[in-house]
Amino acid sequence: MKIAFFDTKPYDIPSFNKYGKQYGVEFKYFETKLNEDTAELAHGFDGVCAFVNDTVNDKVIDRLYEMGIKVLALRCAGFNNVDIKHAFGKLHVLRVPAYSPYAVAEHTMALLLTSIRRIHKAYIRSRDFNFSLSGLTGFDLHGKTVGVVGTGRIGRVFIDICRGFGMRVLAYDKFPAKGLDNGDTVRYVEMDELLSKSDIISLHCPLTEDTYHIIDKTALEKCKRGVVILNTSRGALVDADALLAGIKSRHVGAACLDVYEEESDLFFEDNSGHIMEDDTLARLISMPNVIVTSHQAFLTEEALSNIAETTVKNIVDFFNNNQCPNELCFRAGGPEDCKSGKCF
Repeated sequence: MKIAFFDTKPYDIPSFNKYGKQYGVEFKYFETKLNEDTAELAHGFDGVCAFVNDTVNDKVIDRLYEMGIKVLALRCAGFNNVDIKHAFGKLHVLRVPAYSPYAVAEHTMALLLTSIRRIHKAYIRSRDFNFSLSGLTGFDLHGKTVGVVGTGRIGRVFIDICRGFGMRVLAYDKFPAKGLDNGDTVRYVEMDELLSKSDIISLHCPLTEDTYHIIDKTALEKCKRGVVILNTSRGALVDADALLAGIKSRHVGAACLDVYEEESDLFFEDNSGHIMEDDTLARLISMPNVIVTSHQAFLTEEALSNIAETTVKNIVDFFNNNQCPNELCFRAGGPEDCKSGKCF
């Protein structure tokens, strides 16, 4: 099995080489992203492996199909960059539905602590031997209320971390997790109540039509003054322009972002020698109460190993059994995991 691997980074290769050798999958690594201009590189391969910022639109899907490519293996959980409707009947789309939930949840808490305790500012000062404490006053997490939007595996791990800090949790999910609501320190509430009562709001939900810009101007207006916004899920959950306006008006107290709506041509790359053309991102980064990391929440040794192993097993399952439990199908009800075998 020969797989064309797009948008390769140095940290991808060790784990994929390890599991590829173990299961008999050969990867050809391409640094370029998958898009309409680069799809031709997959000619002669059995499948394609793509990541979150690769473009798998109708034109890319058609070209892959014309070349005889049967499978698209996503090495990520999200699939909003893939035209799933158009892929149905042409490409079998596999994904990694879950990897180390601790990686993302712990990074979220690291961002929060860094922000509210001004650790990033203290680090810069101490490098210059400036040991003044002026302007570094933070606040306790103990006793604060955190709103968690999305209570899948990552959301629940983040909730456990917050409870360890003595925080109260308000949770929102269209599909509540059984046994999570204890009626006291963790409660499921409607979105409006979560917005109005939370000191901190953390997003851990997938990007869908319902969650697109779930944090927008209207949502922010319902929030407490000084609210802290955390997003380590998908960039388009937050209307970046509305967030910037909220920060400028002092209504939003701080923001910690590991993802950004227009990140595809920016994140994962060294742009330090270029002029930043995205004015919104440039303004956000310039704000003293905003921390931006470049979609690195997943980046732990454990998570990289999980992702590689699941991706390779997905490929092997498909080619050996003509089916995979992690295949995405498009049915009348929308995209979902196919649990019943072959999709087409």
